[in-house]
Amino acid sequence: MAHALRLAARGLGAVWPNPAVGCVLVRDGLIVGRGWTQPGGRPHAETGALAQAGALAQGATAYVTLEPCAHHGQTPPCAEGLIAARVARVVTALTDPDPRVAGRGHAMLRAAGIAVTEGVLAAEASRINAGFLKRISRNLPFVTLKLATTLDGRIATATGESRWITGPAARRHTHLLRLTHDAVMVGAGTARADDPDLTVRDLGAARQPLRIVLDSRLSHAPTSRLGQTARQTPVWMVHTAAASQTARAAWTATGATLIEVATAPGGEVDPTAALQALAGRGLTRILCEGGGQLAASLIRARLIDDLATYHAGALIGADGRPALGALGLKTLAEAPRLVLRDSQTLGGDAFALWSCVFSELQG
Repeated sequence: MAHALRLAARGLGAVWPNPAVGCVLVRDGLIVGRGWTQPGGRPHAETGALAQAGALAQGATAYVTLEPCAHHGQTPPCAEGLIAARVARVVTALTDPDPRVAGRGHAMLRAAGIAVTEGVLAAEASRINAGFLKRISRNLPFVTLKLATTLDGRIATATGESRWITGPAARRHTHLLRLTHDAVMVGAGTARADDPDLTVRDLGAARQPLRIVLDSRLSHAPTSRLGQTARQTPVWMVHTAAASQTARAAWTATGATLIEVATAPGGEVDPTAALQALAGRGLTRILCEGGGQLAASLIRARLIDDLATYHAGALIGADGRPALGALGLKTLAEAPRLVLRDSQTLGGDAFALWSCVFSELQG
């Protein structure tokens, strides 16, 4: 199952709205087939493993990180495929919460005389598919907030200079992080200040994540790098009713997708409504790369699941721009608490991955 989980992780960022699943077929102590969810969500992991195993699947044990599907969609149910291959046993990590499955896959296998064992490495599997699970259970994507700061928590000088606070190794690691998410998201202020393209670079022929801007009035210029490349790599502009028809028409002409959501009390995009709209379109994992006001609004609304920090060995001081906007805290007890999951040195910078304890999906 541990091997199946490592295979499942290969699909992160490339399989939405489907879950990232891994499958390993074992017969007589030998692995006879392996598979993981392919880009776009199909073929499913079990299909790949069964195709690789061929006749050797008969009598084998299938280790699958998520309950095999039981419904007819664009492909036949994986549970039926395992039954037809005459596997002897199926071991799963999680029950699929999708109402179309939700125990039916396990029931189909048992009805066919196949032994089923559930719950093996369930916590690890939940972590890998936290985005899928959160989308199904709460209609929200899993959100990782990325902050690249100096040691004193500044993201730019007083004049706005920010390239580059961190070194090449940290920036390359950021591109790897983008690769494991369905989309990269920024606020309108960051889009205007940095004119980013938000793509994965220097990693070969990598799949590109969606680019998302939360921009209440569609103030970011359609002639920007995002606007000029929207037909090559999708751009979704999330806005409110305050966006003018002229701005909407200009962005539509670039090929970008426009998504109107509710307005927050301050006039900006309501962050919960925005993420619900994105989940409704199938997104499971979003990497938020700024800026400080958007990051603060997501934290205040308890919408952040992971925090990825890159700290450079530099100091800017109080006149620099802070990484976060105001959180409105009055006491230390109100401060969000995080749990350290990983840390490493990247050249001259330090990386840490933290999980927010208020997320319901953290193991």
